[in-house]
Amino acid sequence: MVLRTTVLVEAEVATFPAKPDHIFDRDVEWADLVHFAADERPGATLGIVTGRRRQGKTLLLYELARQTGGFYFGATEATEAESLRRLGESLGQHIRAPAAVQLDSWATAVDALLGLGADGPTVVVLDEFPYLVGASRELPSVIQHALTPGRPERSGSRTRVLLCGSALSFMGGLLAGSAPLRGRAGLELLVAPLDYRAAAEFWGLTDPALAAQVHAIVGGTPAYRREYVQDDAPTGVDDFDDWVVRSVLNPARPLFREARYLLAEDPSLRQPALYHSVLAAVAEGNRTRGGIASYHRAHRDRPPASAHGAGGRRPARQGARPASPGSQQLSDHRTVGQLLPLGHAAGLDHAGTARWSPGVAAFRASVRQHDPRGALRGAGSAVGAAVRITHDDRR
Repeated sequence: MVLRTTVLVEAEVATFPAKPDHIFDRDVEWADLVHFAADERPGATLGIVTGRRRQGKTLLLYELARQTGGFYFGATEATEAESLRRLGESLGQHIRAPAAVQLDSWATAVDALLGLGADGPTVVVLDEFPYLVGASRELPSVIQHALTPGRPERSGSRTRVLLCGSALSFMGGLLAGSAPLRGRAGLELLVAPLDYRAAAEFWGLTDPALAAQVHAIVGGTPAYRREYVQDDAPTGVDDFDDWVVRSVLNPARPLFREARYLLAEDPSLRQPALYHSVLAAVAEGNRTRGGIASYHRAHRDRPPASAHGAGGRRPARQGARPASPGSQQLSDHRTVGQLLPLGHAAGLDHAGTARWSPGVAAFRASVRQHDPRGALRGAGSAVGAAVRITHDDRR
C-alpha cells in the first residue's frame, strides 16, 4: 500500500506521494515542499531552496518533481547558449515533443516553463541556479518580470518554480534588499545538516557519548557517511580515535580536504587567509568579537597554526575594535555559530560569544592549533587522543 500526503490549501485538497523511503529524515522539509507544490491557487509562484552541498537538496527536489510529474533541470557551468540548448532538450523530452524546444532567450525559456502549469499545479526545479546566473546575470530580473502580478503568463499558470543552489550568500541575496526577486518568493527553505539525534541515527550510533564525538567532527552532513567514508563508522568509544585517523585525518579520504573546499565553494568568501585566521582565533578560545579582532591583529602576519600553542588564549580586551568582516561572513556561512544572552538580537556583537558549528571546518582548525605539524598529515593514533582533548576542552 502506498501512503500519500494530503495538503489542505484554502479549502481545496491536493494529494501528493509521501516522502520516499530512501530519503532519511527530512520530513519537515518534504512537508514544506509539498505544501508549496500542492497550492491550487491560480498564479505561478516562486520558491528558493538552499543549503550547503551534500545535504540532500537535489535528491529531495528530484523526487518531488519525479513523483508529481513535474520538471527537473540540473544546470551545469556553461555558456548561456549551451544552458538554453540543454534546457530546451530536457523540456522537449518532458512534454514528449518530437524535437527539442527552441529557446532563444531566458525570457522565452521562463515563459515556456510557466506554460507547464496551465492545467494545474506543476513543479519546475532549476537546480544549481547560480551556474545559470553566472553566465546570464540578468536571469533574476527576467524571472521578476515573468512573475509580474497581472501578467497573463503568470496569472494563467500554476507553475511552482523552485530555484536551488548551494552558495548560501548568493541564494540568500536573491531575496535581500533591493534584489529583483525581493518579495516574489512564497518559500525560502534551508536544508540544514541533520541535528545531533538524527545524525546519530543515520550513523547507526546508539552510545550518546560516541554520537556526540562523531557529530562534533562531521556534523550532520549525510554524504559524509555514504560517499566520503564508505559507511565506515566507529564501532564504539574505544574505536573512535582510530576511526578519526583512518577516516578523517587520512589524506586518501575526501574528508581530509573537505574543510578547505567548504570555504572555497561559497563565492562570497573571497579572503581565505582572513577566514582561516578567524577560525584559528575561535579554536584558541577567543569567543567574543573583541577577542577575535585582537587575535587577528596580533597574528595577521603569521600563519594561524603557529600562534600561542595548544593552551594559549588571548583574552578579549575592553573596548576592542569590531572584528574583521570575516567573523560575520563565517557566521552567515554557518561555520561559526553564536550563543546569545536572553533578549539579545542575533549578530556577532559584544553581547554574544562565538562557538563552532559542528563539522569538519571547525575540527580542522582545532587540530591545526593542537598539532599543526603532524595532525593533518595522517599522524598516528596519538592524534585521535589529542583531538578528543581539544574538543572536550574547547567546544
